[in-house]
Amino acid sequence: MSTPMTDDQPETPYLELLARGAPAEAYERPGLRARAEGAPAERLAALERAKLLALRVRGELEGRRRREAELSALFETAHDLAGLRDLDAVLQAIVQRARSLLGTEVAYLTLNDPTAGDTYMRVTDGSVSARFQQLRLGMGEGLGGLVAQTARPYVTDSYFDDPRFQHTRTIDAGVSDEGLVAILGVPLLLGSGVIGVLFAADRRVRVFEREQIALLASFAAHAAVAIDTANLLAETRTALAELEAANEIIRDRSGVIERASEVHDRLTELVLRGGGVQDVAAAVAEVLSGSVEFLEADEAPAGALDRSRADGHAVRHGEDWVAAVSAGGELLGALVLHGHPRLDPVDQRTLERAAMVTSLLQLARRSAGEAEQRVRGELLDDLLDAPDREPRLLRERAARLRADLDAPHVVLAAGIDAPRAEPAAEPAPAAEDAADRQRLWSAASHLAATRQGLAAARDGGTVLLLPLADGDSADALARRIARQLGAAVHAPVTVGASAPVAAPAARPAEVAASYAEARRCLAALRVLGRAGEGAAAEDFGFLGLLLAGTRDGAPDGTRVRDFVTRTIGAVVEYDARRGTGLVRTLDAYFASGMSPARTKDELHVHVNTVAQRLERVGRLLGADWQSPARSLEIQLALRLHRLTGAVEHPPPTS
Repeated sequence: MSTPMTDDQPETPYLELLARGAPAEAYERPGLRARAEGAPAERLAALERAKLLALRVRGELEGRRRREAELSALFETAHDLAGLRDLDAVLQAIVQRARSLLGTEVAYLTLNDPTAGDTYMRVTDGSVSARFQQLRLGMGEGLGGLVAQTARPYVTDSYFDDPRFQHTRTIDAGVSDEGLVAILGVPLLLGSGVIGVLFAADRRVRVFEREQIALLASFAAHAAVAIDTANLLAETRTALAELEAANEIIRDRSGVIERASEVHDRLTELVLRGGGVQDVAAAVAEVLSGSVEFLEADEAPAGALDRSRADGHAVRHGEDWVAAVSAGGELLGALVLHGHPRLDPVDQRTLERAAMVTSLLQLARRSAGEAEQRVRGELLDDLLDAPDREPRLLRERAARLRADLDAPHVVLAAGIDAPRAEPAAEPAPAAEDAADRQRLWSAASHLAATRQGLAAARDGGTVLLLPLADGDSADALARRIARQLGAAVHAPVTVGASAPVAAPAARPAEVAASYAEARRCLAALRVLGRAGEGAAAEDFGFLGLLLAGTRDGAPDGTRVRDFVTRTIGAVVEYDARRGTGLVRTLDAYFASGMSPARTKDELHVHVNTVAQRLERVGRLLGADWQSPARSLEIQLALRLHRLTGAVEHPPPTS
């Protein structure tokens, strides 16, 4: 028998469900119970919000557990490779883990037979058909033959209904005998060649997700390393047997193998204890008795890097060796071994394996960095959208990100102002803008992380909350950030900054007001022809006082609107009623140095037309409108009018 819900906090029942790991359907019960007890609508709405938030947290926790399980399986596989003794046992472990993590009914692995020109079943897990376990697939036949031939992954949710594959009687009979429907196959790549295919399959229709395809590809990479290592050890044993009489060669070969085993063990240990890229470089340098460094893709020798990436092996570059670090077709950098013009093939393979481990570490670091960027963005979004947040909770969340929200900060609004090329052969504007925004957000997030600040994508641009150092100013910070972001995205970036916020955690409401101020400064820079620069309100003089926002309690934009209306409101309203161009004429007149002759050239009208329009302006604004004091105010009002559209336009009258 259920007890009435008396807890005033709607989150409590869901926190209890999260604590005991309840299934998703259990999260419906608190709301149903409250509805049955006749709870008010406000209580039901609060329970619904708490339920959705709890389900989101539950999903995040399940996703993290799943990723931890995947990484654990990959690390276990790497450990197996380090102590490789039985190739069959390692391959069996790979297909078993692939089947378990992908949740499929069957997993299997085929190897290519260069002599016969086909690919044959090597190991299976979950298979019940002897005919299926003895299949051989010609190159290009079936899904597996197509993967082996093209070196590309293929997936189908219903094999027999998929016309992309060359169906043969033998293959279809084996697949049918096993009862397979949905099949995913990824190539086993050794260098640039395919040595086999790793599969995961179900006996029902199923759609494989991208993450599952990537996971199976990771297992395929381990399988290829296992096969290559086994072959290499076999070749070494043969060579030792053939060269028994040459003790010196045997000792040298043994030393090389010992170094390969040592670096294998050390790299595996580094991965398991969370070592970094520099740790890998140091371990390989010690084993190979040389100097090894990791270089970013744009820092490594371009020609050697391209050859290593294409060939899949370390290549010689002068007195050095270069091994490309890549994953999924993306180039992440290179490991460079200095001072070894002559390198034993096994040592060369050691360098290549170190490059593979480095690629895994780089991907793991990127995933962690992206997760931290999202957390920083969420905290900044909360500061902007929920000014009533508890300061203590804000401080705790910021502390986990190494940010101090009790120190002075500046809010900065940034946007890319890259010139657009001709439409021909260019991406669609929407796609191009989205790519610009993504590049800017990525660069701003990295910058915020290095400065213990926050960054988020917002309003078609990026907003940053950065600490202000002693002796620094908001204006100087804005100019510096504009330069740094522009260099990072290779395009002009305009940055508007707010006045300093003394303690964002204590006064979160000021963050939203400061963001509005920063956006107005950004817009002002663009209107004033200063795109690609950075500035704060203090950099605009009197204009800055009008842009500075609401710190004195005035409603946002009220002072700007009042000033423009008082100064040129009569001209703006006249244009709105009559459909004339007096405001445009005033802009051109002042831009032309108050010369009617140059104004008529700018407007492409007769000089008499300019004179008539200026006469009308004089009647609307007063005879002294061209005096120095009045003309300065009018020019400022014209700029503010362009910047903010500050004057409310009445509808035209007949």
